[in-house]
Amino acid sequence: MLRPVALLLLLLAPLPALAVETMRIAMGDSQGEVRVSGKALSFGSDTEDARFSPLAQDSVVVRRRGSRLELNGAPVIGSAVRFRAGVDSEDAGVPGSSPLRAGDMEVRGDVVVRLYKDGLQLVNVIPLEDYLAAVLGSEMPVSFPLEALKAQAVAARTYALQKKLETYGAPFHMGSSVLHQVYGGLNREDERTRSAVEATRGEVLTYELAPIEAYFHSSCGGRTESGQDALQRSLPYLQPVDCPCGRLPASRWSATVSDSELRSALGQSTEGFRVTSRTDTHRVNRVAASGGLSLDGATLRRKLGYTKLKSLDFDVERTSSGWHFTGRGYGHGAGLCQWGAKALADAGRSYRDILLHYYPGTELQHLY
Repeated sequence: MLRPVALLLLLLAPLPALAVETMRIAMGDSQGEVRVSGKALSFGSDTEDARFSPLAQDSVVVRRRGSRLELNGAPVIGSAVRFRAGVDSEDAGVPGSSPLRAGDMEVRGDVVVRLYKDGLQLVNVIPLEDYLAAVLGSEMPVSFPLEALKAQAVAARTYALQKKLETYGAPFHMGSSVLHQVYGGLNREDERTRSAVEATRGEVLTYELAPIEAYFHSSCGGRTESGQDALQRSLPYLQPVDCPCGRLPASRWSATVSDSELRSALGQSTEGFRVTSRTDTHRVNRVAASGGLSLDGATLRRKLGYTKLKSLDFDVERTSSGWHFTGRGYGHGAGLCQWGAKALADAGRSYRDILLHYYPGTELQHLY
């Protein structure tokens, strides 16, 4: 049964914004100039209670001039400026009422342009549920069963709120790349992703009344990995569990790596290259070569490329053309397996069943 979440979660938002939880997502950086556009564009300070002043146009160029900002050549007080669209509409002042374009992304909510290092940084301040609809369209195929999409929605919401707690008060809570959750803006939304988000509105996974670190990945290859082995995160709800994705063709992969590619990744000769240790789920923990090299599997995968070496559950052999890798799964393997969630949903399992399978010991609760 769902029950109210701990008071800790209520501290995630300022009091005036409790009804609309928001996230601050770093959209990217710019060298020194960016164009922001939107219908009935207005601007204000980067605060939750800011007053917005309308601009007489639907597009503005923000430039950095030394240590200050300019809007269409006019100086702006402060190190950041916040834009909102649709302020003169019937939805006046509601973040997300009209979309904005900043750089090469179109987003809901507000856009902040701030001084950052030697250039500018763009931050999207967006209602959490709108953010999730775009994350789902970026992270999981929209053709997946609705129960799988709903499970992903809860995992993504929980992950986002945990990151907000972790970075509370910072200029942004997360980035928009695979290093956090992939977020492609308005064009990644879909009717099915919005339905999945709305059906689970406000639901989060908790452990001991705190939001969990709800990691997820594409495919585990048949058994998920522990948080300790996958991410150096020793968490009681990130433990290996059996998964039906191992029977799916999508969980199998192979790759050929040339000797020069592998030599570049190792930083030495490939002579004697071999796997020297594995985790309990068969994933590669360390590799070695005859020159005295000992390298952890995660570093090898990063150097060879995440799309080439799709997981650490692989075997490797020397061939006449280089090195042939055959593997299972795609991603780090901890937490929710997306293809496994699809298989479980196809078999009639609910999103609640799916979540509690991949995050054992957790509870599903309502935040709002």
